[in-house]
Order: sequence, then C-alpha cells, then structure tokens
Amino acid sequence: MEKKAVKAMTPICSAPMQTNHVSRMKHNLQGALRASGGFTLTELIVVIVMISLIVLLAQVNLFSAMQRKTFKGQLQDFVSTMQMAASAAAESDRRYEVIIDLTEQSYLLRQITTSDLSEVLDEEIIVQNNFSSNCRVVYVEFDDADFTNEGRAKFRAGRSGWQYGGKIVLLDEGEKPYSVVVNRLNRMIELKEGNVELLVPKAQDEIPF
Repeated sequence: MEKKAVKAMTPICSAPMQTNHVSRMKHNLQGALRASGGFTLTELIVVIVMISLIVLLAQVNLFSAMQRKTFKGQLQDFVSTMQMAASAAAESDRRYEVIIDLTEQSYLLRQITTSDLSEVLDEEIIVQNNFSSNCRVVYVEFDDADFTNEGRAKFRAGRSGWQYGGKIVLLDEGEKPYSVVVNRLNRMIELKEGNVELLVPKAQDEIPF
C-alpha cells in the first residue's frame, strides 16, 4: 500500500514544476515580443520620415522644374542673369557679357578673361540656359540704333556700367510681348509688359568699356 501511495503522489509533485516552467517561458516570450515590437515600430517611424522627406524633395524639384518651364519663370531667370552680370561687374574690376542667341533661342553669362571677345571659353561660362517654345526672343534693339532678330546679341558690363543699353523683346505662349530693358546709365534691368519705346542716350552718356 505504501508503494502505491508514493506512486499516486508523484504526479501531484511534478505538475506545479511544469506549470512554473511554462509560465516562465510565456513571460520570456512576451518580453521578447514586446522588445521586438518596439524596435520594429521605431524602424517604421524612421522609414516613414525618410519617405516623407524624399516625397517632399521630389515635389519641390518638380515644382521648380515646372516653374522654370513657364513663361514667367524663364523670364525671371533671364532677368536675374542680366542683374547678376551688372552686380558682379560693379563689385569688381572684371568684365562680364550676356550673349543672347536668337537663332538657338538660348543665352549665357560669361566672365571675359581674354582680349579676344569673339571666343567663349568653357571655363568662362557662369550661366547657360535655353528658352522654350512658350518664351521666345523675337529681337534685340540697342540704344545706338543697332537691331537684330537673328544670330547673337551681346550685352557687356564693366565696372563703369553697361557698354550699351537696349531692350530684349520676348513673346509668351499667347504672342503677348514683354520687354527686358537694359539701362546703361543706372545699371538697372527692368521688365515691362508690351513692346516699350527705347530711350536713346545722348553722346555724352557714352560709357567706356
């Protein structure tokens, strides 16, 4: 009878030990899951932030590209280039030139580094850009009565100011004219609607280049 009693009590003693072991395993597993879940959430947040930044950057670049393709965007880029030439020349002893190619519908700004003004070196070019079909240069008129609607027109700026003034007439997609006016006396670059009349300076207003 005693041996049977011992055998009967053996399962009773082992049951609590198995329960404690399973409980510890569940506790450890829950802790691991909590830790793993927190780490995954952090990674997810970082990824979402990075994706948001990439999307924002893409939108900004797309918006800038679209702006540049619009008439006003291209016109503003051109005016800024002309202003850059005048400002850079005024602040230094260097000379600058804006070349407008009416045939190619393009323009560039360069620093003049040699006495040969007919040759443009690659290292001289500061800005180079193209006009599009919705922003076309139709002609350039200088304040010395020179006029061109083809080939290249050049505006040169030195410390004393522009060598020649003039106007650059452009058309938008609706064939509406705009004039970019270069004033040789005050260095100003003005953007005006319409094909404005160009003021011709007197002989004493000639500026040496």
